[in-house]
This record gives sequence, structure tokens and C-alpha cells, in this order.
Amino acid sequence: MAYLAPSILSADFSRLGEQVALAEQGGADLLHFDVMDGAFVPNISFGSHVLKSLVGKTGLRFDVHLMTEHPERLLGDFATPQTEFIVVHQEACVHLHRVIQQIKELGIKAGVAINPATPVSMLENVLGDIDLALVMSVNPGFGGQKFIPVAYEKIQLLASYREMMNASFLIEVDGGVKLDNALAVKSAGVDVLVAGSAVFGIEDIAQRTREFKELIG
Repeated sequence: MAYLAPSILSADFSRLGEQVALAEQGGADLLHFDVMDGAFVPNISFGSHVLKSLVGKTGLRFDVHLMTEHPERLLGDFATPQTEFIVVHQEACVHLHRVIQQIKELGIKAGVAINPATPVSMLENVLGDIDLALVMSVNPGFGGQKFIPVAYEKIQLLASYREMMNASFLIEVDGGVKLDNALAVKSAGVDVLVAGSAVFGIEDIAQRTREFKELIG
């Protein structure tokens, strides 16, 4: 079974609570927050106030993806009773191991993401410390992009590392995930699929969520 984490980046923010409730009704497992700072990526999305506005309003756990420079400065802002994961980028952390430990000190599971041009080998020395490895299958910064196929190889390599190390970290993929590639992504070894426009860009959000879950559940 794989988990579905719809990304609110593609939601209608004037109806955010309603749309999140529809995704939850359809069987979503997590709620994904793509936090962009306009520096690490060329766009600005939202801050912690959006995440905090949903605390207690949904039963979904939060999967926080910090696409920001100096993410260590923001960890406390996104630590809530519903925050399951905080994911930082390998490319944004000078002292990655320290940041991982800081996340865990908050009582939250730690994840690390890599961009399409970053090799999996850059994670080798922290794979034993993390709870989640996120493969970006688009260049971060914008929603609605096309899936970059090299992500399949990176997912498979991470899965082989996990087996070799007898580790338990989850593998997540983010970017360009649609109904027509969801099963292939899962088969490559993914545990958590992030889908933005493929869920929140559809009129019947609950039904689309159910369709994803039927494929990957």
C-alpha cells in the first residue's frame, strides 16, 4: 500500500477548508504543504499561518516540505500537534545532519528532499537518520509541471539502499504525479505520492482522491 498526500499548493485558498475536507473524505492519508520562500525557489507560496489555520479542522496529518533557504530557522513555526513530517532540501542545508536532529528534537519525523539534478549519493550519509526521502520529480517552484522520468531510477536506487541497509525510511515523490503514472511510480518503490493539480485541480476532489487510492492502495 502507498499513501496519498494531496498538495494544497493547487487548492483554491478561498475554499481551502472545504477542499481539504473533500480530500479527507476521499481517503487522503496526509496533507502536503509546499512552502516556498522566493529565494531557494523562484516563487512564494505561504507561511506557517496557513498550516496553523487547519490544525484541529482536519483529521489529516501534515507533511511539510520546506523549499526554503536556511530551513532550520523555520522548523519551530511548522511544528504543530498534527505535523507528521518536516522535509528539508539537501541543497539548502550546509549542516544537514544537524538540521535532521533539530527536527527530531521537536518530536517530528525528519525528511530530506533532493532536486532532479541532485544524485541519490548525496543522501548516503544520512539515510540511517531520516524517516523519509523525497525525490523531486519536477524542478521545485511551481505546480502543474511534467514528471521528469529520471525520478524512477532515483526511487529504485533509494529502495535498494533501504533494503541493503535494512532501514525503514519512507520514499516520497513530488511533482507531475497523475493518475496515468501513479501505479508506475508506486511500482518503482514509492511509499508516499504527492499530487497537487491532479487532485485539487479537479472539480470532484473527493472522487479523484478515491481514484488515486484505488490505484495505489
